[in-house]
Amino acid sequence: MDGVSSKVKQGSGRRDLFELVVGYGLILAVIWSPQVSQHWLYWVGFAFIIGSSVLRRDLWHDSGLGLRGFLSSLWVVAVALTLAALAVLLARDAGTYHPLYSPPPFLIHVSGYVVWALLQQFILQGYVQLRLLRLGLTPRRAVVTAVVMFTCAHIPNPVLMPLTLVWGLISCVLFLRYRNLYTLGLAHGILGICIAVTVPNAVQHHMRVGLGYIDYHAHAAHRIRSSS
Repeated sequence: MDGVSSKVKQGSGRRDLFELVVGYGLILAVIWSPQVSQHWLYWVGFAFIIGSSVLRRDLWHDSGLGLRGFLSSLWVVAVALTLAALAVLLARDAGTYHPLYSPPPFLIHVSGYVVWALLQQFILQGYVQLRLLRLGLTPRRAVVTAVVMFTCAHIPNPVLMPLTLVWGLISCVLFLRYRNLYTLGLAHGILGICIAVTVPNAVQHHMRVGLGYIDYHAHAAHRIRSSS
């Protein structure tokens, strides 16, 4: 029986490693692909991550999508709201506060970003962190590895990289304690919208990462040359 159990664990570990490498590889491919191929790569990556989670029954079990820890972790959302309010007040005094750049109505933009923030938290904790733990990493090493992967996915944005490093560390530790993604997703969404309206677009490039960040700089330089 011990031999059978060992083979099952070994097979499960190989599967976790495969899903982790392929899933993260697809994320990097989306980030660093031109717009022509980025759209379909996004859906390939999305389908792989969600599909592999459903097949492994991770979508609810320990993935943070249940109600476990929701009420006890609501304080995280309150802290995020407080920090965002203070940041907006400081940005107004400093003259850096500005409206969202996107053409959709404000509520649609905000709700869409919150959903995107929740998806990011699912990938970070419910997908990456859980697999690292199942691969045998200690909680501390799993947190550090997941945070490094999360931060690298925001290269080369000089605003988002340090902020995702800090938030990734905090959210991974909180996930280990509460196992709830909803409060983490809400807090992520609040803080992300806060950054979008308090940091000048010329600095954070509309919150873009990877090739999108570089293309924003190139397009901005082209507009300057065209107007001169």
